[in-house]
Amino acid sequence: MSHPFSWRSPTNRSHFPAIVLQSYSFPMNSRNRISITNRDIVYISLFAAIVIVLGLIPAIPLAFIPVPITARSLGLMLAGSLLGAKRGAWAMVLFLVLVAIGIPQASGGSGLGVFLGPRGGFLLAFPLAAGVIGWLTERFWQRLNVWNAFLFNVIGGIVVLYAIGVPWLALGTNWTVALSSIAFLPGDGIKAVIAALTAVTIKRTYPLIRE
Repeated sequence: MSHPFSWRSPTNRSHFPAIVLQSYSFPMNSRNRISITNRDIVYISLFAAIVIVLGLIPAIPLAFIPVPITARSLGLMLAGSLLGAKRGAWAMVLFLVLVAIGIPQASGGSGLGVFLGPRGGFLLAFPLAAGVIGWLTERFWQRLNVWNAFLFNVIGGIVVLYAIGVPWLALGTNWTVALSSIAFLPGDGIKAVIAALTAVTIKRTYPLIRE
């Protein structure tokens, strides 16, 4: 069995750095296994950091609902659209782990307690939402354009997110308050447009899916 770290001779620039992290394979069964490479780890970490940075943007509080308007859902849309299902979902899992251990977030606090509050459902839906966007993007990769990319972001970043977040909010408040989440739709629609435009542009210049 090879060691996960191997020394390579720097015969050309493609071999740098000298210590190369090989892919890790986690066998699930003979037909399906999870494989994570060093490139995956970099992208997962990068997009988790992007969501953290977006969370540092001051939130816009609303008087009629205990969940503020934030920029974080743009991060999950970008992760799914640019990384695909597996890496996009894992990036959001890493983001949730960082929030749980106390990474500062101007738009909603941090620590385990935030998952038990009214916005907990929205946060916990991030990996699934990014995964759905990524899965749809991968299925239509060869035919990806702004219109279907926008649709995929609406399905994952709005429909899936609200399907989990709104009932969770209703449990802690009531359905009248929870359904006030409709106030987020215009902003989320703009985020979906931004994510779609970014996905199509990156596909043409430096595609990260199916490299």
